[in-house]
Formats: sequence, C-alpha cells, structure tokens
Amino acid sequence: MKELFENVFFKMFVILVLVLLLAIPAIMVQDLITERMERQEEAVSEVSSKHAWEQELLGPVLTIPYKRSKSIVNQSTGRQETVTERFYFHVLPDELRIDGTVNPEKRKRGLYEVIVYKSDLSVHANFEEIPFDKISVPLDNIEFDKAFLSIGISDLKGLSEQVRINVNDSAHTCNPGIPVDDVMRSGLHVNVPVSYNNRKMKVDFKLDLKGSQQLMFVPIGKETKVNLKSPWKDPSFNGEFLPHTRSVSSDGFNASWKVLHLNRNYPQYWNGSQGQLHQSAFGVDLKLPVDVYQRSMRVAKYAMLFIVLTYLVFFFVEILNRVLIHPIQYILVGLALVLFYVLLLAFSEHIYFDWAYVIAALMTITLIYFYAKAILHSKSLGAMTVAILTILYTFIFVIIQMQDWALLVGSIGIFAILAITMYFSRKIDWFDLKKEGESIQEV
Repeated sequence: MKELFENVFFKMFVILVLVLLLAIPAIMVQDLITERMERQEEAVSEVSSKHAWEQELLGPVLTIPYKRSKSIVNQSTGRQETVTERFYFHVLPDELRIDGTVNPEKRKRGLYEVIVYKSDLSVHANFEEIPFDKISVPLDNIEFDKAFLSIGISDLKGLSEQVRINVNDSAHTCNPGIPVDDVMRSGLHVNVPVSYNNRKMKVDFKLDLKGSQQLMFVPIGKETKVNLKSPWKDPSFNGEFLPHTRSVSSDGFNASWKVLHLNRNYPQYWNGSQGQLHQSAFGVDLKLPVDVYQRSMRVAKYAMLFIVLTYLVFFFVEILNRVLIHPIQYILVGLALVLFYVLLLAFSEHIYFDWAYVIAALMTITLIYFYAKAILHSKSLGAMTVAILTILYTFIFVIIQMQDWALLVGSIGIFAILAITMYFSRKIDWFDLKKEGESIQEV
C-alpha cells in the first residue's frame, strides 16, 4: 500500500477524489448560511407583522363618481331596457409636497436585529382646476356630493393617531378602507363634496406612520416634492427616482426628491382603473448596513479554491521534500479548512464581521500549523504553510471588501498563484520523481 501512495500520479488521483468529497461539506456550509438567512427573514417578518410592514404612501387622490346609461336587450323578455352604471373619475393633484422625519429603532428577535421606524409626515396637495369637463357626461350625471379623497397606505397597522384632513377651510376625519380599488387597495378615505363652480381644492394632513425597513412614496403630483430627514446614518435610496439633493453624515441624512408628471408614465386624470402608479414609487431603505450572511456566503464560495490551493501546497511539500502524507491527513486538513466557514458564520452573528473573519482565520491557521509541524517533522515547513494560508485568507478578505474591483483583483490573484506554482515546479522531473538512492519518508 505504501508503494502505491508513493506513486505521484496515484497520489494526484487520491487528492482529486478528496477534493470532490470535501465539496459535500462545503456545500453543506452554504446551505447552513442560507438556513440562517431564512431564519433572519422570518424574524424580520415576525417583528414587521406586529409593528407594521414596509410602507408606501399614495395620495391624496380625488375620485368623482358619475353615472352613464345604456340600452340593452333583456334576454328573457326580448324588450329594450335602460341600465344605469356607475363609473369613477380619478384626479391627481397639481402640486404634492411631503415633508417628514423618520426615526428608526432597532428591535431584536433572538440573534437578529430588525429595523423599524416611526415617521412624522406632513402632506400638502393642491388641485388647481378639477377637470369636470373631461368626464364627458351631462352634469346631472355627475355625483358631486359623493366625491371622496383617498390616501393609500400599504399597512394600516402603522397608524398610531387619528388622521384629520383639512380640505380648503373645513376639517374632516378619515374613514378606513377605499370605496373602489381602481387606484389603491389599502388606505383611508374621506367624503368631500365638490362643486362645478369651485374647481380648486387645497388639502393638508399629517400622518404619524410606523413601518419596517422601507418607506416609499408615489409621485402623483404634477410636481411632487419630498423632503426627508432622519438620524439613520446608512440610508439606501431606491425606487424609480433618486434624490436630487442629499447629504449623509454621522448625524443622519437629509434627502429631497423632485419629480414631474413628465417623468412617469400615467396621466393626471382618467376613468376607471390605473395600475401603473405603484411602479413609479421611490423612497429610502433603513436596512442594516452590513448583511453578515451575504458576506459569509461570498466567502464560502471560495471554499473549494482554499482546499485546492492548500492541498497543492502539501502536495509540493511531498514532492520537493521527499515526505509521504497519508490521505487521512489530507482529509483532516480539508475538514479544518471547511470548519473555518462555520466558525466565521457563528462568530459573525455575535460580533463585527471583520473581527469574526480574523478570529476564525487565526484559529484555523493555528490548528493547521501545529498539525503540519507534527506530520512534516519540520517547524520551517509548518511556518511556510502558515505563511501561505495567511496570504490566502488575506487575499479573500480583500476581495470581499470590494464590489466593482472584486473580479479583476481575484483574477489577477489566481493568475499570480498559478504563475508561482509553475515557477517552483518548473524543474521537477515528473517522469522520474524518485531518484536512485533516495527514499520517501513516511509521516
């Protein structure tokens, strides 16, 4: 058996088989990371369901009911009958301005942190001229007294105070629900009779709105302006529109959006349903700045590269120093390398990710150093193994800190490793590795 393992090509085959076998625990580590990520999402969902979900504000939208009659043939009697149907004409404001403050708060569910917030929003909307003439029915068919304003709020659990709307010079208390779902499905409404002779409407109201992680707005005004400020230091601005001005500092952020009706793909008034409004939403995410599971997954994807390069080091130690390493010893080293990713995941759930990486790497390198020193009977070879592993772990650490340059730096690094391997193996006589009079020392 010993003679068989002394055959370099058989040893290469064994190492290849071991690498493939170690792919199984490497994949299991990635599955473990995915499982922990799913648990985090469950924790976020649980907290959000009790506090309030992500919020999207849409409104106010003015809706004017009107009737239209048509003649149909009664199938049972064959007689001509007149049927009256109700339709809805929706009008968006000419000016919409929202000023708000978002106060975030961290909640914990087990190991996991969830960001929730309370927002104080002040909304001002102007309808400069309600286009009654665009309804295209006689005035007697327009139900002026049944007009209503709707405010879309995605999760009504986020409301902590009564919502009172000032319409022109009168105050109204909102009612829950939306009478028709042409524009929105969840929110508040208030009846506001309109007049053909008075086509202007000024609307003001305040919202104390709670939510989780994300706050979005729909730019329904002919000109929409949104100004937000918050003590949150790591905002992520997303949606269809980015702020035209913003400042982010250690004290928080200030952001302002300005969106014209020309920037989105729906009109200022229409009949019937309109489903494109939500597609133009924009706002801010208050998620945690670092997702340890995403970073752990990025590191875990390099597991096979670590195993291959470490085995390559031990293989060349065998060839160049005339020692014989048993496959069991290769397996133990490989398992130590895989355990690094479990340690990284476990530590990163409790401490800062970078420190978790350093601690897990030091534990793994120290373990492999003492094992390599013992099986190779050489402190210098053990130190060389430590140096190579330190370079590899540092290399991967640098890559995961990058976004745009990760592929370039990673490719150059792997190219450099291949070049070094080719350099040190250039004089090896692969056809006659065991010179006469030399023997391989079994370790």
